[in-house]
Amino acid sequence: MTNQHGDFIWYELMTNDADAAQQFYAAVLGWSFEDSGQKGMDYRIFTAKTEAIGGVMPLSPEMTDNGARPCWMGYICVDDVDSKAKAIVDAGGSLQMEPWDTPDVGRVAFIADPQGVMFYIMTPATPADCTNPKSNAFAATEPMVGHCAWNELATSDQDAAIGFYSDQFGWRQEEEMTMDEASQEKYKFLHQGDVMLGAVMKKPDEMPISAWSYYFRVPDIDAAVSTIEANNGQVLNGPHEIPGDEYMINGMDPQGAMFSLVGVRK
Repeated sequence: MTNQHGDFIWYELMTNDADAAQQFYAAVLGWSFEDSGQKGMDYRIFTAKTEAIGGVMPLSPEMTDNGARPCWMGYICVDDVDSKAKAIVDAGGSLQMEPWDTPDVGRVAFIADPQGVMFYIMTPATPADCTNPKSNAFAATEPMVGHCAWNELATSDQDAAIGFYSDQFGWRQEEEMTMDEASQEKYKFLHQGDVMLGAVMKKPDEMPISAWSYYFRVPDIDAAVSTIEANNGQVLNGPHEIPGDEYMINGMDPQGAMFSLVGVRK
């Protein structure tokens, strides 16, 4: 089985200190890290047990000079990167980096949606020796510690964003809940096939830009809070209870990248 058009398949941390970031996330999420083997670049793959979840890419001086800051990015699987990149631009998005090929990995483009939210699109390659080409970086059907459990978009235009992602990736918006009784703002759930992949919310005024947030699962949310604080990270929001007897937090790692976690309270 392989991933389908519209699946989240990879998560990437861009950071200005890969060694320090690796130490932090290994402590908080239990990830192990190894070099990707890509010639001429420092790109580290992190795994939960034996499954690859994503990569760590150091920000170059050129990237930071052009405004790049530590952050998390997601990769969405598409059938054809080039045609989808053109469709996204035609729909009001923008092409941040032209499509390129990474040997034995796939074809990738760096994109922004019409509200300026950046993400990658990718058509994965399947190496000849690969026995399980399906990515479970997003644990779509069952809770998996160390994997992404939820994909959340905070955007300046909720309805326009839902229309865009539905048109481009076949997602559906079904169900919603009221986030705040005073404002009556809605938290709108997104589905990909039979899977609920995340939700779309209106960007809070204090949030500087529209962006995706990716919630990684921990086995104990309170233990994670303690580990974050002991390793020079910050908890900015939570823990807050969410449906399913679980708790979420939003945090910032020591290099300034925002991250999110979900887990039970023991």
